[in-house]
Amino acid sequence: MPLDPSAKRLLDIFAAGGMVDVASISPQQMREGYRRLARSVDIKHVAVESVANGFLPGPDGPLPYRLYRARPGIVPALVFFHGGGCVFGDLETHDGMCRMLSAASGCAVIAIDYRRAPEHRFPAALDDCFAATRWVADHAREHALDPARIAVGGDSSGAALAAVICQMARADHGPRIALQVLFCPVMDMRPATPSRRQLAEGFFLNQATIDWMLQHCCGPVACATEIDLGDPRLSPLRAADFSRLPPAHIHTAEFDPLRDEGEAYAQALRRAGVGARYTCHAGMIHHFYAMAGAIPAARTAVEAAAATMGQALGAHTVAATPDALANAAGLP
Repeated sequence: MPLDPSAKRLLDIFAAGGMVDVASISPQQMREGYRRLARSVDIKHVAVESVANGFLPGPDGPLPYRLYRARPGIVPALVFFHGGGCVFGDLETHDGMCRMLSAASGCAVIAIDYRRAPEHRFPAALDDCFAATRWVADHAREHALDPARIAVGGDSSGAALAAVICQMARADHGPRIALQVLFCPVMDMRPATPSRRQLAEGFFLNQATIDWMLQHCCGPVACATEIDLGDPRLSPLRAADFSRLPPAHIHTAEFDPLRDEGEAYAQALRRAGVGARYTCHAGMIHHFYAMAGAIPAARTAVEAAAATMGQALGAHTVAATPDALANAAGLP
């Protein structure tokens, strides 16, 4: 399919602004630019029942979080990790997306403001997100969340964090994760996929930006042998074993350089006997899910994805037995 007309209009606006030498941009400048983008294209005023900010204990101090609730009672929850290469992005840049996910699913969404590079390089963000997932599972009842229906998810690098946390939880015998919900995930830091080659420039996320994020996240040693880019904590698609992982809902975009690795992850899960529902959103670009204020089709796509997540987690039931939950979430 061709590019969605609203997505193409955004790309034309970005192109009219001129090419930017990403290598010359500081992390702080990138963060400020990303916030400006969010204020311009993120959807606003999506109604949920309540939004509460708080702090949870992290490995190196308190971590801010934001809890969105769509309805009262004990509900399933999605622990959400924002994208931005673990360098930029925050609770504000993904507020609209989290509101849509909660409102359309009936689930609570707990967005985590993990530490970012280069001030806190790899694996700081991963350590924070795993600690946050454990905390949510351990304290679920205190926040009217069902501990048997805790999902993890995120977008882009945040989706990669969620996928790795599923592998860590399996190795560490918990916490129990019912579902992984991934939007345009970064799954392999050393890929040679057709989409990475064909869509390397001109479709919002480009290879130069990916390289910039990787350098800031892992440091200059990312180009040497001190950090293995094939480490499954950086490249979850390179894990040795995909069995016994939570069922997955994986969303990619047709015009995203990360498209093929997201599909490859769904295939790897299926080969291992794990239920994986895969959707490639036609006409969309990377980050479409957080541009719903400017791309109407993005809102439709995110709300449909959220509704499917809610169905899998039994969001509109009072309770779900572990067996019933596993059966529902495992539907392809």
